Amino acid sequence: MAIATMVLDPNAQAYTDNQIVDKVNAASNQISRASSIAAAARPIASGEVDNAKLASTAAKDNLDALSDTARGYVKTSPTGGQFKVVAVQRQADGKLAVTYDDVAI
Repeated sequence: MAIATMVLDPNAQAYTDNQIVDKVNAASNQISRASSIAAAARPIASGEVDNAKLASTAAKDNLDALSDTARGYVKTSPTGGQFKVVAVQRQADGKLAVTYDDVAI
């Protein structure tokens, strides 16, 4: 496991909606409903999760309950195959730098 950083350039060329649709339509792989939603992304069925909270998560739970602007930190909620973000900053050149764990959950 290591920490990595990526940089997003807000001045980079953006695709129009039509260009995105054209790229999707030109793709050789077919999109199917079954393969587009991972099991981890499906809604949780009744009885699958125990609602008891551990005392060690109480502080985090209270902070997470705050509104986005009152919270004071960036909350990330990665699921299977995604990466935990550990920091976000805007660089002097206007680009957005995201620091993340390079091992997916």
